[in-house]
Amino acid sequence: MLQPQTGAPLDLTFQALADPTRRAVVERLSRGPASVSMLAEPLAMTLSAVVQHLAILEASGLVTSEKVGRVRTCRIEPRALDAVERWISERRASWERRFDRLDALLAETDPAPKPLKRGR
Repeated sequence: MLQPQTGAPLDLTFQALADPTRRAVVERLSRGPASVSMLAEPLAMTLSAVVQHLAILEASGLVTSEKVGRVRTCRIEPRALDAVERWISERRASWERRFDRLDALLAETDPAPKPLKRGR
């Protein structure tokens, strides 16, 4: 059910971020490290389900965790979002170039506006 799929790192990252619960966990971890129980507290699910979501986030490289004694502390791995940011930036640049070319084409083919005739 919550098993991460194999694939390219970018695919794993998008898969992990596709779920609203995992996005909420990433958002929480962006404010600082937290234990699994702290992450589970505001979520309406079992601790076991939260651990499964964390496993997917770890498999994607977005989150790392460390166990000290009985407490597992999770941290966000900000560099994991670099590939996503780069991919989105490349898509944005590509679309901006396309829109610029479309604007230029429309400017070339658009006849000059004709003055409005006033009443006869």
